[in-house]
Amino acid sequence: MILPEIPEGVAWSILLLPVGSLLAILLWTRPYPRLSGYATIASIATAFLFSLWALDSVIESDGTPLAFRTHEWLTIASPVGPDLVVNLGIRLDGLTAIMLLVVTSVSLLVQVYSQGYMAGDTGYSRYYAYMSLFTAAMLGLILVDSILTLFVFWELVGLSSYLLIGFWFHKPAAARAAMKAFIVTRLGDVGFLLAIILIWVKAGTFDIAEIQELAIAGALSVNVVTVIALGIFAGAAGKSAQFPLHVWLPDAMEGPTPVSALIHAATMVAAGVYLVARMFPLFEVADDARMTVAAIGGATALLAALLAVVVTDIKRVLAYSTISQLGYMMLALGLGGYVAAIFHLLTHAFFKAMLFLGSGSVNHATNTFDMRKMGGLRSIMPWTYATFLIGSLSLAGVFPLAGFWSKDEILGDAWGEQQVLFWVALSVVFLTAFYMFRAIFLTFEGQYQGGAEPEDEGHGGDAARPHESPWVMVGPLAVLAIPAALIGFANISGGIEHLLAGALPHETEAALHPFEFSWGIAIGSSAVALAGIGGAWLFYGAKVLSADRVRAAAGPLHTLLERKYFLDDLYEGFIVRRVLYGGVSATAAWFDTYIVDGIVNGVANVVRGAGDGLRLVQTGQVQVYGAIGVAGLLIAGGLAFLLNPL
Repeated sequence: MILPEIPEGVAWSILLLPVGSLLAILLWTRPYPRLSGYATIASIATAFLFSLWALDSVIESDGTPLAFRTHEWLTIASPVGPDLVVNLGIRLDGLTAIMLLVVTSVSLLVQVYSQGYMAGDTGYSRYYAYMSLFTAAMLGLILVDSILTLFVFWELVGLSSYLLIGFWFHKPAAARAAMKAFIVTRLGDVGFLLAIILIWVKAGTFDIAEIQELAIAGALSVNVVTVIALGIFAGAAGKSAQFPLHVWLPDAMEGPTPVSALIHAATMVAAGVYLVARMFPLFEVADDARMTVAAIGGATALLAALLAVVVTDIKRVLAYSTISQLGYMMLALGLGGYVAAIFHLLTHAFFKAMLFLGSGSVNHATNTFDMRKMGGLRSIMPWTYATFLIGSLSLAGVFPLAGFWSKDEILGDAWGEQQVLFWVALSVVFLTAFYMFRAIFLTFEGQYQGGAEPEDEGHGGDAARPHESPWVMVGPLAVLAIPAALIGFANISGGIEHLLAGALPHETEAALHPFEFSWGIAIGSSAVALAGIGGAWLFYGAKVLSADRVRAAAGPLHTLLERKYFLDDLYEGFIVRRVLYGGVSATAAWFDTYIVDGIVNGVANVVRGAGDGLRLVQTGQVQVYGAIGVAGLLIAGGLAFLLNPL
């Protein structure tokens, strides 16, 4: 049955429902942890149902944006130019509908999973309050039709991710990771904010549709559009962990695993990809900016995949995998593969969220994320193993799972646009299959290596007797396995392409790359993926080849990867400690001590000295006071004569 078009009030409710659960937790349910969890789950479940309604309405409108009223929020009068008018409105089109589906569905399953993973944690209600805040911020970012209000929600996403990464703030590593994520993403946001200021100065509007039309019509010069596009991409590079601003995401794994599944796999990190996709017409006009996106995306995909090969923490493997796949999406957008990028964002959200939740299930049983302490879990945790295997195969791009279809679309766009980036993308296919099946062989095959002692977060199990996770955790894994396997079929007949095309102006829509299945690319990429799986089996399954020997033979290359290209040493060891602390901070401290304090203390000393001198003449003798008065009159009279001679 076809539903009627979604009313404006229901569309706004998608955003307001998690705001309601946040307020409910803060005002009423905080002393009752279970109720806090139920309130969050109920609000996001309702938002998910409304998102399905929104998707149905957009499909019925052939992907064209639905018209809703815009409400004036505030007006700031300007004496030199147009008044600054900030409007509140929502834009519901194919891109919005797909993102709403991703955010609400993954968030709902993560909240259910968290009921088991976070059981017994002393911050249970606080956790669900933060999750409600994050979900509301992400939904607001997707829905709004103004780039200024988008930036407001963009910053709220950054704030809530800071709170969630540092949720266990009593752990120094978690506190440092939260601060690192907050600062690094702010660096990119400076570029985004400057782009917004330039948009207002040159375009006089914050409305996204109007900005796109002005860029396409040539009302903004190519140079201006290029600078704006690069500023927007700077913000996207921070949120989506693009090289060289990727360093925060692996450390962010210090947060609870459900947080990683939600914000570091499916939603927050995808916000940067969404932003570039939303402003895609500007990148079509600014060809230099578009190719910059492609080049940085390709470099990020390759460099992060290489790092995933050497790390031993299963969550960090998935973190570097996420960075690599986000680079894949940016590469596609830079090459004009708008549909391929969003299609891959859709498929990646489901199988990567499932993989992160699977790593949490393994941690629940072994109390560790170190794959060297795992092994032999295949028969002990059959549900976790089966879902993790499906997610790994989909991520590797094995037919007919979801990742195969979206990955091949990106490869097809790269083949037609830029041969060098095609070969980069194809090499990433091999590395992705290799590091994911390295993780599978180390975690689920062989002999159990003993795990670790239970942690103090309240969700650790018995390291001596690993077991399958409870159904409240396994259930979401099983549900996510369905789209991870099947959602790739959604675009075989061009359904997603048709849906997304309506989100673009007609001039840009004509430049979209239509989906064309290529047997050559499909067979070639599948062979490369199978080669990666085979390579992982030789090293970590059959152990025919020795990883230790390769590591020793690689020498400096392996050191380079283990030290993460020395970027953390550069940022933290040199820039932060030497330049900022040793240079800028030391100079500022010297200036404050000797200049600012010196002036203040010097003035005080002069005043105090003058007071000491004047105190000497306060003798109490009338004749002394009279003499001083006469002397003062003589001095004043002399000055008056000098200044105004007769």
